[in-house]
Formats: sequence, C-alpha cells, structure tokens
Amino acid sequence: MLFDDSYRTLESTSEGYFKDRGSKFFAFAYPIRSEADTRPLLAQLRELHPKAVHHCYAYRLGLDRTHYRANDDGEPSGSAGRPILNTLYSRDLTNVLVVVVRYFGGTLLGVPGLIHAYKTATEQALDQATVVVKYLYDRYELSFTYAHMNDAMRLVKDMELPVLEQQFELNCRMQVEVRKTLVERFAEACEKIVGLECTYLPS
Repeated sequence: MLFDDSYRTLESTSEGYFKDRGSKFFAFAYPIRSEADTRPLLAQLRELHPKAVHHCYAYRLGLDRTHYRANDDGEPSGSAGRPILNTLYSRDLTNVLVVVVRYFGGTLLGVPGLIHAYKTATEQALDQATVVVKYLYDRYELSFTYAHMNDAMRLVKDMELPVLEQQFELNCRMQVEVRKTLVERFAEACEKIVGLECTYLPS
C-alpha cells in the first residue's frame, strides 16, 4: 500500500528540563490537532513564566513535512525553533507542539550551545511522553429512512466506524469517521445498500 494513514503523536502533555551555565530550559510537549490549539497553550505558558526571557517553540501537523512552524522568539536565527522541530522530525512525531521556556543565567551560550540546549530540553520532554499511533480520518454523513436502519448500523459495526453524531427519527442521520485507507471500501459498501446516502463532509 502506497498510502499510510497512521501517524505517531503524544498521548498527553509531558515536560523536560535542561540547565547549562546558569540558564534554565523548561520544555513542554503537547499533542495538538490544529494550529489554533497552539495559541492558548503559548499564552498559558507566558502567564506561568512571565520572567522567562524566551518562549521558543516548534510544531508539526499532518503527515507531510510542509505543515510546520519554528519560532526563535528573539534567540539567534535557527538556534532554538529549528532544533526543536528537527527533534520532532527525527522521532517521527507529528500533531505535536513543543515550547521551551528559557531563563537566562547571565552567560552567553553561543549558537552551538543554544542548539544543544534547545534540542536536549526537547528530547527530555519527549523521553517522558507516551507515544501513540493515531489515524487520519474523513468524515461522512449517512442518511437513511428508519426502515433501512439495520443495514446502516451493520455497515457501521462491520467497518468499526466511530460515530460522532446520530439522530434517529423518520429520516435518520449519522456522522461517522472513516480511516483514509478504508474510504474506497466504505464507498463501495455504501453503494450496495439500498436507501442509504453517504455524503462527504469537508473538515
């Protein structure tokens, strides 16, 4: 199979810590679903650590390598956000945000020292995390009359589709998630069921 719909991410938040010549680096790793998830987490850390001089971060989303962001937050270019991001790539993790909060210790570490510090703090946080495998899904709405409910429910059960919403009246509706690698099989199964309408819902 050419396409893989699975990805590795974090089960929950984890933390790490690294210290070098008085500077303290606190790393926080979070599982995220979208770019919008990053803003409240960054704001929360700025409130918790108002005296820190830098809040550097990187995140990666999706399966390709094009949806990411790395931010040095005032550190020399490429010395903070990029080492954090590279660590996510090297561990094959996505849908993850890592923020490293730095308290300056009075001694300049230089770019190589900073790269090492941000990379090591990130590794410490990820070492504490539980990595889980998740899947990419498409969302569909199933529409059917009450008389065809058994057929629709059998499809959902046979393909083990997560149900997001359901409404059973004279005309019934269900929203389900279908793994991307199973979409073709799902579409074929839908076509075989009389009275069942399957509509793709853009995310």
